[in-house]
Amino acid sequence: MKIVIVGPGAMGCLIAAFLSKSKEEVWLLDKNKENAAKINELGISVEGVSGSWQAKPKTTANVEDIAKADLILICVKSFHTKQALEQIKPLLQQNTKIMTLQNGIGNIEIISELTGEERVIGGITNEGATLIETGKIRHAGRGETLIGTIDGKVPVEIRSIREIFNKVGLQTKLSRDIKGLIWSKLIINAGINALTAITRLSNGRLTEFEGTKRILREAVTEATRIAKRKRIKLIYDDPLAKVEAVCEGTSGNISSMLQDVLKNKRTEIDFINGVIVRLGQELGIAVPTNKLLVDLIKTIESSYKQRLDA
Repeated sequence: MKIVIVGPGAMGCLIAAFLSKSKEEVWLLDKNKENAAKINELGISVEGVSGSWQAKPKTTANVEDIAKADLILICVKSFHTKQALEQIKPLLQQNTKIMTLQNGIGNIEIISELTGEERVIGGITNEGATLIETGKIRHAGRGETLIGTIDGKVPVEIRSIREIFNKVGLQTKLSRDIKGLIWSKLIINAGINALTAITRLSNGRLTEFEGTKRILREAVTEATRIAKRKRIKLIYDDPLAKVEAVCEGTSGNISSMLQDVLKNKRTEIDFINGVIVRLGQELGIAVPTNKLLVDLIKTIESSYKQRLDA
């Protein structure tokens, strides 16, 4: 199987590094020529919970070098999904599958609209990774990866993907309810990501302070009300307990949104808490905590150059 990972951020590099242990042909596609050349020459350096090790996937910024793909993993930020799909068009064959393990809501819909939903594999991963510099990552936490198709069917292709992932050490299971999976991850991210980015605390420290613990619980409660109104079945029974357990299980992890803020980059707030706010407006459900988190993150993004510590 020819596998292409699009986006050499923390998660893209982590998955590419693990898949490089397989017997499959693995490529990492970057839009930045200099970064692609550096990773292609030096490989990916991993440290953290899986040890210290090196991987060397083929890396390029030119899709013509790859020619075609059987499986494409989209690992870019959600607001770059459309751009990534334009880049990978030359790689698509009749049976090419496109997988998204991205944060937030909307990526499956974007991919389906542009390529057809029969190609799409959605899912979530609870692996944690931090990008230290180009091609160098910290594997900050282990976790399960869950994948599935939009129609809930389990074709042979997705079984093969699960087998490849499991063989290289990425614990992966199949699900027949992708919407429930995505929403289950969304609620976790809604409780953790923005709050870490605002306070600059690691995941685990959010539950150490009464203030952040209270805000986390309120954000999660609001998001859960939206999910219930939409009749979405979550993969856990107690959302509050689950989010707090994730904080503990990934205690040292620097969330992706905090990583973005520390680097003065655009965040995925519109695809996480922003989704809760928009749906709250549509459904007539008050979500003041999520709205406040969105407003604060938007303010941080807009004021990068004006910050006193800039």
